[in-house]
Amino acid sequence: MTLDLPAVLRIALAGRYTIERELGRGGMATVYLARDLKHDRPVALKVLRPELAAVLGAERFLREIRLTAQLQHPHILTLIDSGEADGFLYYVMPYVEGEEPAPTPGAGRSVAAR
Repeated sequence: MTLDLPAVLRIALAGRYTIERELGRGGMATVYLARDLKHDRPVALKVLRPELAAVLGAERFLREIRLTAQLQHPHILTLIDSGEADGFLYYVMPYVEGEEPAPTPGAGRSVAAR
Protein backbone atom coordinates (compact mmCIF):
# COMPACT_ATOMS: atom_id res chain seq x y z
CA MET A 1 0.00 0.00 0.00
CA THR A 2 1.43 3.38 -1.08
CA LEU A 3 0.80 6.40 1.11
CA ASP A 4 -0.63 9.52 -0.54
CA LEU A 5 2.05 11.97 0.59
CA PRO A 6 -0.01 15.15 0.16
CA ALA A 7 -2.85 13.56 2.18
CA VAL A 8 -0.49 12.56 5.00
CA LEU A 9 1.09 16.01 4.91
CA ARG A 10 -2.34 17.67 5.00
CA ILE A 11 -3.15 15.75 8.17
CA ALA A 12 0.22 16.60 9.75
CA LEU A 13 -0.25 20.34 9.09
CA ALA A 14 -3.99 20.50 9.87
CA GLY A 15 -4.87 23.54 11.93
CA ARG A 16 -1.84 25.51 10.67
CA TYR A 17 -1.79 25.24 6.88
CA THR A 18 -4.14 23.91 4.22
CA ILE A 19 -2.35 22.54 1.15
CA GLU A 20 -4.02 23.67 -2.08
CA ARG A 21 -1.74 22.28 -4.80
CA GLU A 22 1.82 21.39 -5.73
CA LEU A 23 3.82 24.25 -7.26
CA GLY A 24 6.99 22.36 -8.08
CA ARG A 25 9.51 19.78 -6.99
CA GLY A 26 13.25 19.51 -7.00
CA GLY A 27 15.88 17.06 -5.93
CA MET A 28 15.42 17.68 -2.20
CA ALA A 29 11.96 19.06 -1.66
CA THR A 30 8.48 19.75 -2.95
CA VAL A 31 6.89 23.21 -2.84
CA TYR A 32 3.16 23.56 -2.30
CA LEU A 33 0.77 26.46 -2.48
CA ALA A 34 -0.84 26.50 0.94
CA ARG A 35 -3.06 28.73 3.04
CA ASP A 36 -1.78 30.05 6.34
CA LEU A 37 -4.90 29.52 8.47
CA LYS A 38 -3.84 31.85 11.28
CA HIS A 39 -3.29 34.84 8.97
CA ASP A 40 -5.61 33.82 6.10
CA ARG A 41 -3.01 34.30 3.38
CA PRO A 42 -1.47 32.20 0.61
CA VAL A 43 2.05 30.90 1.30
CA ALA A 44 4.67 28.73 -0.37
CA LEU A 45 5.35 25.66 1.78
CA LYS A 46 8.62 23.84 1.06
CA VAL A 47 8.74 20.28 2.41
CA LEU A 48 11.80 18.02 2.52
CA ARG A 49 11.12 14.72 0.78
CA PRO A 50 10.75 12.14 3.59
CA GLU A 51 12.82 9.49 1.80
CA LEU A 52 15.76 11.92 1.64
CA ALA A 53 15.42 12.82 5.29
CA ALA A 54 15.55 9.12 6.13
CA VAL A 55 18.59 8.36 3.95
CA LEU A 56 20.66 11.55 4.05
CA GLY A 57 19.45 13.07 7.27
CA ALA A 58 17.90 16.48 7.62
CA GLU A 59 21.02 18.55 8.30
CA ARG A 60 21.32 20.06 4.81
CA PHE A 61 17.68 21.16 4.82
CA LEU A 62 18.00 22.55 8.35
CA ARG A 63 21.08 24.51 7.21
CA GLU A 64 19.02 25.89 4.29
CA ILE A 65 16.35 27.01 6.76
CA ARG A 66 18.92 28.73 9.00
CA LEU A 67 20.52 30.54 6.04
CA THR A 68 17.17 31.57 4.57
CA ALA A 69 16.09 33.00 7.92
CA GLN A 70 19.16 35.26 7.95
CA LEU A 71 18.64 36.74 4.47
CA GLN A 72 17.28 40.27 4.29
CA HIS A 73 17.08 41.94 0.91
CA PRO A 74 14.24 43.63 -0.99
CA HIS A 75 14.47 41.00 -3.76
CA ILE A 76 14.56 37.93 -1.49
CA LEU A 77 11.46 36.44 0.12
CA THR A 78 11.58 36.21 3.90
CA LEU A 79 11.11 33.10 5.97
CA ILE A 80 7.71 33.13 7.70
CA ASP A 81 7.78 29.85 9.59
CA SER A 82 9.60 26.53 9.79
CA GLY A 83 9.22 23.36 11.72
CA GLU A 84 8.56 19.66 11.86
CA ALA A 85 5.15 18.01 11.69
CA ASP A 86 4.89 14.23 12.10
CA GLY A 87 8.36 13.75 10.62
CA PHE A 88 7.95 16.30 7.80
CA LEU A 89 10.50 19.12 7.85
CA TYR A 90 9.21 22.29 6.22
CA TYR A 91 9.58 26.01 5.90
CA VAL A 92 7.18 28.68 4.75
CA MET A 93 7.71 31.77 2.62
CA PRO A 94 5.31 34.33 1.11
CA TYR A 95 3.61 33.15 -2.06
CA VAL A 96 4.21 35.47 -4.99
CA GLU A 97 1.75 34.92 -7.80
CA GLY A 98 3.18 35.14 -11.28
CA GLU A 99 3.97 33.30 -14.46
CA GLU A 100 5.76 29.97 -14.48
CA PRO A 101 9.44 30.47 -15.29
CA ALA A 102 10.43 29.71 -18.87
CA PRO A 103 12.58 26.62 -19.40
CA THR A 104 16.28 27.33 -19.22
CA PRO A 105 17.83 27.34 -22.71
CA GLY A 106 19.61 24.05 -23.23
CA ALA A 107 17.93 22.40 -20.26
CA GLY A 108 17.79 18.66 -20.65
CA ARG A 109 20.64 18.58 -23.17
CA SER A 110 23.95 17.16 -22.15
CA VAL A 111 27.14 18.98 -22.96
CA ALA A 112 29.81 16.88 -24.64
CA ALA A 113 33.19 16.83 -22.92
CA ARG A 114 36.03 18.29 -24.96
